[in-house]
Amino acid sequence: MPMNIISRQMILLFVVCIFTLCFLTCPNAYAKKFKKEYKLQVTVGPNFYWGQGAAKFAELVKEKTSGQINIKPYYGSSLLQGAQLKSAQLVAKGVIDCAFESTINISSVIPECNVFSLPFFVNTYENLDKLEQGQTGRALFEAMKKKRLMPLAWGTNGFRQITNDKIAIRRPQDLNRMKVRVVGSPIFIDIYRQLGADPVNMNWGDAITAFQQGVVDGQENPVGVLMPVQIWQYHQHVTLWNYLADPLIFYWNKQQWDKFPKDIQQAIIQAASEAGRFEKALCRSGLDGETSINILKNEFNYVMENPDPVSYLQQNKMTVTILSDKERAAFKKATLPVYKKWVPKIGKELVEKAKADMKK
Repeated sequence: MPMNIISRQMILLFVVCIFTLCFLTCPNAYAKKFKKEYKLQVTVGPNFYWGQGAAKFAELVKEKTSGQINIKPYYGSSLLQGAQLKSAQLVAKGVIDCAFESTINISSVIPECNVFSLPFFVNTYENLDKLEQGQTGRALFEAMKKKRLMPLAWGTNGFRQITNDKIAIRRPQDLNRMKVRVVGSPIFIDIYRQLGADPVNMNWGDAITAFQQGVVDGQENPVGVLMPVQIWQYHQHVTLWNYLADPLIFYWNKQQWDKFPKDIQQAIIQAASEAGRFEKALCRSGLDGETSINILKNEFNYVMENPDPVSYLQQNKMTVTILSDKERAAFKKATLPVYKKWVPKIGKELVEKAKADMKK
């Protein structure tokens, strides 16, 4: 064999070897490289429906990306040292990779999210779904993207209800001078002051002590929170009034998100959508007839431990009051001044989009 042919073969073999070595040792150039762990901010603990939705998301992402993306939920706002209202800022900066967060907690960064906190505005699951899937939801997602947050899918913490140890609340007057623990969002303070109550913002640990000492009379939270915290230890009365919605959103740092390959992005979005549907069904189970119970059973092979939350609260000796449409209308009328203050902050155009969505 001529020497020049042998030389060419050797050179070709050498080039192939070098190329193969580079491919194996230079993942940034020739292969997808991901972080060992992606941190997920979660406000509540793993035993809450919200926390279970976060766990489902992490599980599904690992499955759908064939183990390439591994998410670790950090429960109880441990990444924020309890400052849960800072999650959006830290995700936007890339300090935290992603979050499964309440629209209430991101409203300081995305004020449009307060559309869900307008008192007695949304009220039903049907209306809430219309907002999320309609032009309202699209506008909110675009607002998040402008703040370096990539929204993925919706979940829910449920409609917020009120409990107390004094009276079965049926009229606005029943809240007069009642001390009520609320979350730190300013619109909550305005709502309860308008109803004649004395709203107090404090963390849950301090709130429990305040309940026990009789310093604070009541609090507001969704049913999916009332059960794991065993609210009946402190309060005898619960009023189911759906006074405002508390949606959750899976979202990611947008700069990091944009660097993911399209197949990884699609897999994560699918995981978020499925996890959100699962978590929503947990929160709504027993409150929307058989709809969510059947979703859990047929789509996720999951059976609720307490499929009837109203009966469960009653079994724990709570008086459950469910407002009529007329009674709820009285509360809405009493809180109309809140609209005058907050609609301009939220954006009149967005509020009109919400109204239009609910009419469809």
